[in-house]
Amino acid sequence: MTATIRPQPGILDIALYQGGASEIDGHAAPLKLSSNENPFGASPAAVDAMGEALAQSHRYPSTDHGSLRAAIAEVHGLDADRIICGVGSDEILHFLCQAYAGPGTQVRYTEHGFAMYRISALAAGATPVEVPEAERRVDVDALIDGLGEDTRLVFIANPSNPAATMLTDAEIARLAEALPEQCLLVLDGAYAEFAEGYDGGAALVDARDNVVMTRTFSKAYGLGGLRVGWGYAPQHVIDTLNRIRGPFNLSGVALAGAEAAVKDRDWVAECIRVNADERARLIGGLRQLGIASDDSFANFVLARFADEAEADAANAHLLSEGIIVRAPKSYGLPECLRITVGRPEDNDRVLSAMTAFRGAE
Repeated sequence: MTATIRPQPGILDIALYQGGASEIDGHAAPLKLSSNENPFGASPAAVDAMGEALAQSHRYPSTDHGSLRAAIAEVHGLDADRIICGVGSDEILHFLCQAYAGPGTQVRYTEHGFAMYRISALAAGATPVEVPEAERRVDVDALIDGLGEDTRLVFIANPSNPAATMLTDAEIARLAEALPEQCLLVLDGAYAEFAEGYDGGAALVDARDNVVMTRTFSKAYGLGGLRVGWGYAPQHVIDTLNRIRGPFNLSGVALAGAEAAVKDRDWVAECIRVNADERARLIGGLRQLGIASDDSFANFVLARFADEAEADAANAHLLSEGIIVRAPKSYGLPECLRITVGRPEDNDRVLSAMTAFRGAE
């Protein structure tokens, strides 16, 4: 880099995002439980739709994503005109910072929040402000304290990641009510499907003009490799975001796969049912071994150990057994391991490995 050719302020303060590991030396086919992927994969209908779409790869895809937005609207009972689709929900978060934040403004998020909140804020030239949580749970009062005329966006994940804890609808509504008039509340609902009875904040979006909801096809729908997400927002926000969205940001294959996936309600319902059963079994088994965790409303469990050294030792043992989980040190949780809820046989392996680890201590 030369002294005169430099990026915008904030860009060089961004640490590269680190995804979950996928390989272990000496293990040809490790069990990957580090990225909260659907262990059953995508709906067969989605796989078939993507195969058919490949034959049309010489054609440009739809620019307005109309068919996918209509399918999402039908399944979730939403207004299709107020839906925007992006390259994962990450792109929607980035659009929001690009459109509403900037130099001299603040973007607030919680201390264990998704790394992209800080990254997108810095990329827009805004000041990211990290707010303490209360025992791995979003603290609404702490978020409200310090709000000011320079606050433009407040990001919270509900259910949260990596803790898998959750705010009530009443708590979220209280936060939305307290925001200054120039500020948007963004509800990141990447794991909303796994929280029974939760609409991801859709009703609050309909009731207010300062709330945005984002969702993804990467988790419950098993399409992490396809990179499709969406947002639901007041019309004035959607109109703004579509001005900066690239006209062909989603491929024809991605659009076809996501549309088929959202329409296959039985597949995703079964995946969610198995996750709930296996999540309870994994949490219970770990607790019997003296490994604590909060109740989870997502498709993963945040296991807590006595200290960082014990968490490191447990992680090393899992790796020796060919099992990859996530050590969320970069999220301020060095004494924890985040474990994706896998298939029944996957969770058997985790519990067996942790039993052996406890026995060897």
